[in-house]
Amino acid sequence: MTALRLVEVTVTLHGRPLVGPVTAEVAPGEVLAVTGPSGCGKSSLLQALAGLAAPPLRAMGELWLGEVPLHALPVEARRLGLMFQDDLLFPHMTVLDNLLFAMPAGRRADRVACAEAALWDAGLADHTAHHPHQLSGGQRQRVALLRTLLAAPRALLLDEPFSRLDAARRAAMRAVVWQTLARHGLPAVLVTHDPADIPPGAQVLALGDADA
Repeated sequence: MTALRLVEVTVTLHGRPLVGPVTAEVAPGEVLAVTGPSGCGKSSLLQALAGLAAPPLRAMGELWLGEVPLHALPVEARRLGLMFQDDLLFPHMTVLDNLLFAMPAGRRADRVACAEAALWDAGLADHTAHHPHQLSGGQRQRVALLRTLLAAPRALLLDEPFSRLDAARRAAMRAVVWQTLARHGLPAVLVTHDPADIPPGAQVLALGDADA
């Protein structure tokens, strides 16, 4: 179980300051919630942490997972679980295959059983053979969230992960995510507009207004 540390993380847009500098430490199983109005750079900060910032965005600063300098690693080596507003499911794959694609290697029977159990918990047990276009927006969001959790990430970056769910599903999926964090000791950075998404005890980073 390892903490995630942001050290003087700054994001600029067209050379102008957008976010930061941000310094914070997220303990294993804990959440740093990033809030603020639209346009203040919340999603840009997550892109920077993931190593996905591209011109006109520019990211500076350091991101550490324990003693591992994630900022010095390519995106694929950071092993960060990414959940952005777009679900990014593979349209040609079934729900089950989307989950299996993300999961670590192992016996197929064990991986299938794990994926099916996760779908059951998320209320999607009858959708294993469906393709993404056959799902509602909320169902797609649930599958995308499960895929992120099943990929065995070392930390999570979550951008409005519950935004397309109805009230009942939001509560259920929040519980799944926070229980997973606690069980596996995963630190997480969460972007949200909804205060109800923020778990008890989370740190809150409130970014400035859109003109910042």
